[in-house]
Amino acid sequence: MENNTVWTKNFKLITLSTIIFAIAGEAINLPLSLLVFDETKSTFLSAILIISGMLPDVIIPIFIAPFIDRYSKKKLVIYLFTLMTFTYLLFAFIIRRISFVYNAYLIFSLVVGTISVIFRLAYQAWYPDLIPIGFEHKGYAVASTIYPTVMIVMAPVATYLYEHLHISTIFFIVVALMILCIVSLIFIDNDTTEDTERKVSFDFNEYKSDIKAGFTYLKQKNGIRNIYTYMGITNGTGFGSQMMVQAYFQTAAFLSTTMLGFLRSAETIGRTIGGVVQYRITIPREKKYNITKFVYTVYNFMDMILLFMPYPLMLINRFCVGFLGISSATIRESSVNSYLPANMRAKVNAVFNVILSFAMIIMQIFSGLLGDKFSYRLVCVIMSLIGFLGIFIFIVLPSNENRKVYESTRVEA
Repeated sequence: MENNTVWTKNFKLITLSTIIFAIAGEAINLPLSLLVFDETKSTFLSAILIISGMLPDVIIPIFIAPFIDRYSKKKLVIYLFTLMTFTYLLFAFIIRRISFVYNAYLIFSLVVGTISVIFRLAYQAWYPDLIPIGFEHKGYAVASTIYPTVMIVMAPVATYLYEHLHISTIFFIVVALMILCIVSLIFIDNDTTEDTERKVSFDFNEYKSDIKAGFTYLKQKNGIRNIYTYMGITNGTGFGSQMMVQAYFQTAAFLSTTMLGFLRSAETIGRTIGGVVQYRITIPREKKYNITKFVYTVYNFMDMILLFMPYPLMLINRFCVGFLGISSATIRESSVNSYLPANMRAKVNAVFNVILSFAMIIMQIFSGLLGDKFSYRLVCVIMSLIGFLGIFIFIVLPSNENRKVYESTRVEA
């Protein structure tokens, strides 16, 4: 039976679970980041905490992806989500009894990062199967709008929670939200999402072949490789700049963490409005590549000048960045997932996660060290200049190869 809307039962349920998970994530991520910087007064130590959660992304995806491509994505997502929930619950009890211990947070970040990397791979491979054929752009427009919409409310709420509640109490709130998320995932139907290959046994040679497949595919597909490499660079520089912005707001006498929350809300309002626009319009395939180049360029420029602006203009800056950023994200995700064969998604995404994580770790260390020695404003400028170089090398120069990806369409297997 052909679907005439993106809003099938399965898509509604995966959207609901994603919304709840986004609320949980925003409720804990910002308070954790604020707490670590307040306690250590070091951008480098703050960066190390983030890096500890990224380390599993450098190794685990390559070895786990073949299993994900062969087994039930739904079961994997639910099992891993449950394990993550128990981890949060256990840590909530631990930090309830102890004062701030930096190493304890490092261990927690590493454990959750290990579970999360497998969870994300399974989720990324499963999600496209829950979008009806022909509604990919709308589906990813909805997905791209979820986090911005949640952040509009949760950024200032998270700062309020941080200022008024013990961090362990916030952990307990997150656990309750994650349980609700698991319940919604359970009710997603299996019929269209179970893998036909998942009961097929495979030996070690097949396993090695599956691992190589992702690298071989990226070696052959220059456009995908270029896009993924640039995403690693821009995410690394973006997170580095974000850490500097947070430190700037926590140390400048005329700014505050509440103002930081509203700054993030301004960006997410832009993302939400941009997501609605993306949902309602259809961008011609031949224009997607040029729009992407324009957005990437403006995005880096806006990051560069942010901390040199008065606060009201900062809010406008972030709104524009959010509006433009959601456009490029929706275009990229719909194009790349249309381009990738279904049986290659987890393998290729695994390699992508390694590239992304490695670049982000390098940029986090680099920006953290710079942040302890130079002004936060200068570090943001340096990060943006690196981003501009990445645009030129990986997006602009290889235009013919990249255009093939952005102009691709998905067909039913």
